[in-house]
Amino acid sequence: MIWVLLVIGLIGLVIFIERTLFLHRGQIRSTSFISGIKNILAKRRIVEALTVCEETPGPVAAVTKAALLHADDDADKMRYFVQEAAVVELPALERRVGAIAAIAQVAPLVGLLGTVMGMVATFLAFERDYATASVLSKGMWQALLSTAASLMVAIPAHLAHHFLVGRVKAIVRDVEWSGNEIMKYLLTEYREVGSRKPAMETKP
Repeated sequence: MIWVLLVIGLIGLVIFIERTLFLHRGQIRSTSFISGIKNILAKRRIVEALTVCEETPGPVAAVTKAALLHADDDADKMRYFVQEAAVVELPALERRVGAIAAIAQVAPLVGLLGTVMGMVATFLAFERDYATASVLSKGMWQALLSTAASLMVAIPAHLAHHFLVGRVKAIVRDVEWSGNEIMKYLLTEYREVGSRKPAMETKP
């Protein structure tokens, strides 16, 4: 069972490193990003704003891009496409995070199985007349090492899962705030500036 726990632990470590790097790339400073997009839109350079969104990784940029592509639509239609972009992006954040939780739950069970097998070996040795202290201690060591190894895998896995879930929730909050903020700007200030310019151009 030690080898099984070692394999499970290595799988959990690889998943944790991959998810940490993925979430790190996807989490940007949403406040600064949205402020930059607003500054670009204030100059009526929507194509430049779309280019910035395409070059920026993560769901915040994807949701912002969806809103910009429908900047001239009504509020309900714009909200629909923003939510659609979020639905596409958010599952990628949660991918394989559940595997870490599964490892944290399965590792103690594997350790318990190893403990039971060690105890079975110990009782079998008791049944033999020629059982020695070394034979008995071998079974007890197997039981104790399996328990210890399972805890050494399960405890870091629980902490890793808690850490990843926290990162995912933080990104989800950024996505929700960014979507609402860019929609509010497009529906109010952006359109007000666009409506004032033609009126100013018509003045003699």
